[in-house]
This record gives sequence, C-alpha cells and structure tokens, in this order.
Amino acid sequence: MCILSNSLVFLSVSDEKKQMVGHVEKQLEEAKELLEQMDLEVREIPPQSRGMYSNRMRSYKQEMGKLETDFKRSRIAYSDEVRNELLGDDGNSSENQRAHLLDNTERLERSSRRLEAGYQIAVETEQIGQEMLENLSHDREKIQRARERLRETDANLGKSSRVLTGMLRRIIQNRILVVILAIILVVTILMAITFSVRRR
Repeated sequence: MCILSNSLVFLSVSDEKKQMVGHVEKQLEEAKELLEQMDLEVREIPPQSRGMYSNRMRSYKQEMGKLETDFKRSRIAYSDEVRNELLGDDGNSSENQRAHLLDNTERLERSSRRLEAGYQIAVETEQIGQEMLENLSHDREKIQRARERLRETDANLGKSSRVLTGMLRRIIQNRILVVILAIILVVTILMAITFSVRRR
C-alpha cells in the first residue's frame, strides 16, 4: 500500500514536472527567437547609438546561457530520478526521492521565473529599440523634407537671380538709350544754333 502511495505521489509530481519542462522549453525557444530578432535590429541602429544596446544584448545572451545550463542540469537530474524509479532502484527512500523531485521542481520554477524576467526585459528593450528606429525614421524624413525645401529654395533663388540679372540688363540698356537720345538732342540743338548764327 505504501509503495502504491509513493508511486502515485511520484506520478503526480512527474506530471507537474513534465508540464514545467515543456513550459520552460517553450519559453527558451521564444526567448532565443526574440534575441535573434533583437540582434538583427541592433545591427541596424547607427554606430553612435549601438554600443549601449550591444552591451545589453551580450548581457541577455549570458543570462540565457546560464538559464539553459540550469535547465539542462535540472532536466538531467529529473531524467535520472525517473529512470531510477522505473528500474526499481530503492537506494533512497521514497521521502528522499520526493524531496529531490521537489527540489528539482523548485529549481525549474526559479529558472522559469528568471527566464520570464529576462524575457520581459527583452520585450521592453525590443520596444525601446523599435521606438528608437521609428524616431530615427521620423528624423530621417524630416531631414529629407528639409533637403527638398532647401533644393526648392535654391531653385527659387536661381530664378530670382536670373530675373534680377535681366532687370539690371534692361535698366542699363534703358540708361544707355537715354544717354544716346540726350546726346542726339544736344547735338541737334547745337546744330540748330550753329545754323541760325550763320544765317545772320
């Protein structure tokens, strides 16, 4: 009866641990994919702003490595205990087995919590990176619009310069024409005076 009770306890804890293992594996895969996406986005950030995010990425990758190591150790310990139970290894008492299983479960839970915290930080960093990229894109559009306005201004200045040059040319031509007419008028008057004096 005691053996049956211990087996039921083992199966109950085993099912819980299988669910926990599956949950942690899924989160690890999601975190890896997210880190890969973030790594690609960080590479697109301008060099002058990339350093801070590169350091964060290294920190996240180190944390991921630690989590994976802890998870592998816990999973190996869990597999060993399952194998011992299936082979009927009675080297340890059922209480010790239960204690080991609970200890490994707690390790997995701690790893899961650390992973969730790291995942949340990664998500927040991704959002910050996305906002930064959007701001950079917005600033780029502003610069492009400013350049277009500057080109338009240069074009307008060129047109204005040509118009002013044409006006100055016409003014000079008009002044020359006025001077020529004045000279002709003076010469005509002088000739008229000369003719009138000779007749007398």
